[in-house]
Amino acid sequence: MGYNVAIDGPAGAGKSTIAKLVAKEKGYVYVDTGAMYRGLAVHFLEEGIQADNAEQIAEACRDVEVTIRYENGQQQVYLNGENITSRLREEAVGNMASRCSAIPAVRAKLLELQQKLAETQDVIMDGRDIGTCVLPHADVKIFLTASVDTRARRRYDELKTKGADCDFREIREDIVERDRRDSTREIAPLKQAEDAILLDSSEMSIAEVVAAILALCR
Repeated sequence: MGYNVAIDGPAGAGKSTIAKLVAKEKGYVYVDTGAMYRGLAVHFLEEGIQADNAEQIAEACRDVEVTIRYENGQQQVYLNGENITSRLREEAVGNMASRCSAIPAVRAKLLELQQKLAETQDVIMDGRDIGTCVLPHADVKIFLTASVDTRARRRYDELKTKGADCDFREIREDIVERDRRDSTREIAPLKQAEDAILLDSSEMSIAEVVAAILALCR
């Protein structure tokens, strides 16, 4: 049985950044769910399936295997034993992944693949429902959050650094709306697991958050 760390929290809390740093420090596999969706998308494209054909996509999910490995410190994604990492950023793959991600059969398959990965490897996953649905028996559960203003400011600064024209108020309103959607959705809503440790990073640096989580891991 692998050692599992689950990090949940609202949009803009820094979950992925923190999870990747903890994974690197501890030698865990960071489970990139986006990459796994894209791996499934490559499979659907190879099968010649259209994104709006939910029935064929559900059938194609039955015998597909997508897994993540780290080789020379780099994430590699395998589809049925073949390394497809170089294909993941193709525009057609991204479009397919986006369009089919809401199909129940795709989400169910991804859940199965994530749990299978966690059974055999030491993993860290981040998302909205990892500690409550995906890895309910995780060894460590963190609910990482920050104030709305802090999350909006971080996003604003990130976009400004990239040269984007953005408005702080609009970003803040978008985060408030995403919080509302995530916490009220019918399937796997965002909520803190009863046995998760609450970590508010509003006044913490990235290094401090990473150190706090490392202290909880074996």
